[in-house]
Amino acid sequence: MTNRISIIYDRVRWEEKEIFNAFKERNIPFSKHDAKALVLRSDDSDESIQSSFGTSIIQRCISHYRGMLISHYLESKNCLVVNSSNTSRICGNKFLSTLKFEELGIKTPLTLFSFSDKSAEDSVEELGYPSVLKPIVGSWGRGVVKLNDKDSAKALIEMRYNDDGLFSKIFYIQQHINRPPRDIRTVVVGNEVVGAEYRYSSNDDWRTNFSLGAKLENCPITKELEEIVLKASDSVGGGILGVDLMEGEDGFLVHEINNNVEFKGVSKFTKDNIAYKIVDYVDHISKR
Repeated sequence: MTNRISIIYDRVRWEEKEIFNAFKERNIPFSKHDAKALVLRSDDSDESIQSSFGTSIIQRCISHYRGMLISHYLESKNCLVVNSSNTSRICGNKFLSTLKFEELGIKTPLTLFSFSDKSAEDSVEELGYPSVLKPIVGSWGRGVVKLNDKDSAKALIEMRYNDDGLFSKIFYIQQHINRPPRDIRTVVVGNEVVGAEYRYSSNDDWRTNFSLGAKLENCPITKELEEIVLKASDSVGGGILGVDLMEGEDGFLVHEINNNVEFKGVSKFTKDNIAYKIVDYVDHISKR
């Protein structure tokens, strides 16, 4: 008998192991698929795909485009994918997520989009120093640099512009927020904020990514925090998400939403098992 739920991944991290265990503990049959081994036929029928993957799939690929395109494919075969391909598309592209935040009135740092080295330099001059240059696609803080002065900004912009990368000619330059030396990572499952943590930057790096050695502390989930996090989650289609915020002088600002959220750190500060929350959520919506 075909399992109703599958999970697709391209690396088994701590989080995937926890989700596997949660399915077993909940006694919910599921199947596992390594995305790197998949061969998907354009002419396969809905029935054929659903017999292999079930009708509901948790998409946990680290590779943005791999996961997004697999989601598109499965949705074309009338499968439910969590998170959806559209949510993946928006969350995986900072340009698109920033536009969503602005469209729905969610506070976010002022961002200037530029499409040449000269206009990027003009954008930095307009925002002032320091500013923050980010790649529009990427995670774990890779490629995020602080532009402290005109000379360093010019050099970094020129270096990126002369790169042959897919998005090297698109510049996402953000206002530097005067904040405490930390940001906030929250984890959302459906319509519930299941955990939150402060991430303090390490002594030798201003960035607050856990992968870069950030120190973690519990963050209370206040009503104000919960409201802005759920509004941000809804803006990209909802699902299983990591919403990252900063504490500005006028309140919280959302600066990123992660489609493939890592929750090992947050799990240290929650009374509930986040993997159980994820499995219960997917099990529930798969029965609709």
